Amino acid sequence: MRRRLYLLGIPLGAMMLTAVWARAGRPPPPPPLVLGELPLVSVPGEELSGGGATVKDTGRNAFGRSPPNLDRARWPQFHIGKRVFDRDWSDPAHGPGLGPLFSASSCMTCHVKDGRGRPPESPSEPAVSIAFQLGSPDGPGPHPVYGEQLDLHRLGGLRGEGTVVVRHEEFSGRFSSGEPYVLARPIYQFEHLAQGPLGEGTPFSPRVAPANFGLGLLEALPEETLLVREDAEDRDQDGISGRANRVEDVRTRGTRMGRFGWKANQPTLLQQVAHALVADMGLTNELYPRAQEAEARAAPEAVDVRAYDLEQLMFYTRLLAVPKRRDWDAPAVLRGKAVFRAIGCAACHVDEPMETGEVPGFPELSRQVIYPYSDLLLHDMGEALADGRPDGLATGQEWRTPPLWGIGLTATVNGHTRFLHDGRARNLEEAVLWHGGEAAPAQTRYTRLPREDREALLAFLGSL
Repeated sequence: MRRRLYLLGIPLGAMMLTAVWARAGRPPPPPPLVLGELPLVSVPGEELSGGGATVKDTGRNAFGRSPPNLDRARWPQFHIGKRVFDRDWSDPAHGPGLGPLFSASSCMTCHVKDGRGRPPESPSEPAVSIAFQLGSPDGPGPHPVYGEQLDLHRLGGLRGEGTVVVRHEEFSGRFSSGEPYVLARPIYQFEHLAQGPLGEGTPFSPRVAPANFGLGLLEALPEETLLVREDAEDRDQDGISGRANRVEDVRTRGTRMGRFGWKANQPTLLQQVAHALVADMGLTNELYPRAQEAEARAAPEAVDVRAYDLEQLMFYTRLLAVPKRRDWDAPAVLRGKAVFRAIGCAACHVDEPMETGEVPGFPELSRQVIYPYSDLLLHDMGEALADGRPDGLATGQEWRTPPLWGIGLTATVNGHTRFLHDGRARNLEEAVLWHGGEAAPAQTRYTRLPREDREALLAFLGSL
């Protein structure tokens, strides 16, 4: 009898647990998922996530390195760009451009060591590397009073447009194998609002600063490579209906596929950086001059960030290298890789190699075989992760699949393990458990895995 139960994928112990939960008046978890033997395959070169632009450093500075294929003659320009990235724009030596309202005074403030930001860990801790984007309570567009982002700082003032207090509400679940887990849902409270309440029904989106490395490689992926995976109508009926966000290219005034930002709302890396300068620091530039500076493109001195500084910053940002994987061929990691694919994670976090195109002026990024573990498409992630704030074609429940490369070094570089767009997940397992919408079937399969397979999948993620 016991042998027959195992053949059905339902261990006897799990049946006993189900009976116990039923007597306790709680709904039992779904039956265990026994995957059995899976092919353990190590692909030559997969440890070089960024191809020739992969750096071997796996220490505290792993996210801020130049690629090993960068010509020595170009090193000085990379370091000049790094200085612009680190620049404190509140220093009068750099002009009066910062603010007057702002969220940070330097790029480095939020992207510490070019890595990932995090939310406050207690109600008393100020928000630093997380921004609060706002929408209108009456429809599309920015907030009628506070604009598209709540700025928490003001030049010469104690506070900016307001403060944000973050508290958490915990709730628990249980894996099929019996172990409990606890998730923490963030609750935001806006206080000391300088121009009155936001208004009932105002959509807002808390977003932590993402890591900066590998962005030039993502931009170098041909659009057709990404669009071939688009399946907005789910024609193959696999439950995954990824679609591209299509947004305005400010420079050309045309519409292009978005690939940067939490909702893929920026089509180019230049626009992503230029928008961050003006939105987060109030620094005007050639793409985003102030309304009263309509002639800024014809008069470069009329903007806060000179064209030269923006060019150097872009050189640095474009060439930040991807860190090499660790233990990629260890048996437990290979098992986790197989589990990752078996339960459906690779449907969005694509585990197949992609090749970049030819990038004029950047041989370091050209024709590289890379493993970003993303399709860069929008997916419905369910109500639990929804922010209710549309962004381009993205709905309030849709998010771009974030790349996973380097994710296992977050604790080493940034000293924390906070993940997802608002940092609510306290570790990689919680990030998996928060998945809903199109990812709900994969999340459910994860909760049904035996502990050994869950640990193997996490070991795989930690190797990236």
